[in-house]
Amino acid sequence: MHPGRDEKILTSWNALAIGGMARAARIFGRADWLASARRALGFVRGTLWDGERLLATYKDGRAHLNAYLDDYAFLLDALIELVQAEFDPDDLAFAEDLAEALLERFADGEAGGFFFTSHDHERLIHRPKPAHDNATPSGNGVAAFALNRLGHLSGETRYTLAAERAVAAFYPAMTQSPAGFGTLLMALDEILAPPRVAVVRGEAQALPAWRDALARRYRPDMLALAVPAGASGLSPVLDKPASAGAVNAYLCEGVTCLPPVSDVPAFEALLGAPRAGKQTG
Repeated sequence: MHPGRDEKILTSWNALAIGGMARAARIFGRADWLASARRALGFVRGTLWDGERLLATYKDGRAHLNAYLDDYAFLLDALIELVQAEFDPDDLAFAEDLAEALLERFADGEAGGFFFTSHDHERLIHRPKPAHDNATPSGNGVAAFALNRLGHLSGETRYTLAAERAVAAFYPAMTQSPAGFGTLLMALDEILAPPRVAVVRGEAQALPAWRDALARRYRPDMLALAVPAGASGLSPVLDKPASAGAVNAYLCEGVTCLPPVSDVPAFEALLGAPRAGKQTG
């Protein structure tokens, strides 16, 4: 006899796998890994999301239990990886829906940070706000990291402010034992030095070569999105001009963007330049 196997599907663990597969697909150029990530996302969104809130687990044809902080935070972070691997405005819209639900259901409006259980969860003797990394990353750390990044993609300051409040809430503990707060330290790093945003606009068939070039080097301080010409509903950060028959690549920091570059080597040189001395474009 085979030993028993735990066959439940957890939203949070699947979200970690989706994000990892999407990132690996972008770095190694593996379309099959990206397809796997998209299949998993399709299941989670179709089975564990009702349009307003997530559920935590699925087994034997039944999805149930209110989702926890980790479910929302990990899935939000995974979607930010997915839009970099292959841009789909629907993924970005879903990320914003998750961010809104995260703020509405989990945010501590008084002290900052996020509770592990939602405001409408059953009453508990103690309602934790997890900040330490354990076998999985800290829910507060991933929430702060992903919200800050989404804020820089969408231009929505409520997301970046919520990230700042979360980091500030745990900062005294972080200074006492920083080794236990790696994910929150990542969020703090990007709050102090916001990620650069590389936006590549052009015809869909021309974008993979640019996306591959941007993925060749490790650039942890950059978000890179290849957005096809004709994509609609974009935020001002992403809604950059796309010239017919050419690819335009923009490098932005905050609300400041450099003039567009139309060939890969020139853009690579731009990315290698120091971050100081920005121009207005």
